[in-house]
Amino acid sequence: MAGANLLALIDDIATLLDDVAMMSKMAAKKTAGVLGDDLALNANQVQGVKPDREIPVVWAVAKGSFINKLILVPAALLISAFVPVLITVLLVLGGLYLCFEGAEKVLHRFLPHADSAEEADERLNNLADASIDLVQMEKDKIKGAIRTDFILSAEIVVITLGSLQGADLTTQILVLSGLSIAFTIGVYGLVAGIVKMDDLGLYLLRKSLTGGYNSAQRIGGRFLLTAAPILMKVLSFVGTIAMFLVGGGILTHSIPFLHHLAESVTQLIPQIALILSIAADGIAGLIAGTIIAFALAIFNKVRQ
Repeated sequence: MAGANLLALIDDIATLLDDVAMMSKMAAKKTAGVLGDDLALNANQVQGVKPDREIPVVWAVAKGSFINKLILVPAALLISAFVPVLITVLLVLGGLYLCFEGAEKVLHRFLPHADSAEEADERLNNLADASIDLVQMEKDKIKGAIRTDFILSAEIVVITLGSLQGADLTTQILVLSGLSIAFTIGVYGLVAGIVKMDDLGLYLLRKSLTGGYNSAQRIGGRFLLTAAPILMKVLSFVGTIAMFLVGGGILTHSIPFLHHLAESVTQLIPQIALILSIAADGIAGLIAGTIIAFALAIFNKVRQ
């Protein structure tokens, strides 16, 4: 009898873990856009910090991110337990924010704005200016990064919880907690690696002047120095596209009118229904984000 109970318990645990793994994979796919943007944004946040302070700054922001999730995860679970309809509302708001953020990046690139080269020169001047309090500047940068992380973490938690609707509370807790920890470690671990790519490349180039494997070290060093800025640009581009796809996908799945419209588009050519579905999500996200961006711009002008 005891053996049968033990086997039943093991079977229940295995089923639970299987459900957690399946839902974690599904939730991770839906949050890919936010994670891409989170990664690129946090790597950009470290710009303007002295090289020897990059890792401490990343670590400080990572600790702030863990605290953010300690607040957000229980709050989201309480909302899901007592006001579940609010999850859909928050999901749509998060999707709209993603679309707006993506549209703002696109508009910022193609519409007149302050030259980014001037901003980079200003950061360099701040580092060289002895009158600038670098400690305070670093603290302000960390606080700003943690505030930004709070918004992105809230989106990740809400999107993840939205994909777990219908699951039992234990599964929701395990998936949400596990993904929150994994995402934080993964994102900030990659950020630390990205911001140190150029330092590693420079180290290899210097090392190639003496010792063995000079050619390999020289090639590796040049590759890392060249790849670091390219990787930042690719991350930013992919993150922007993914924001439209994820944000638009949330809207087309949560708003009945858009859902029926997207379904009718995918049925036009059944052979490429998946491609049409992705395109419909992206277009919906781009349109929604552009409308919000222009509406806010008009509102700010009127208010001024």
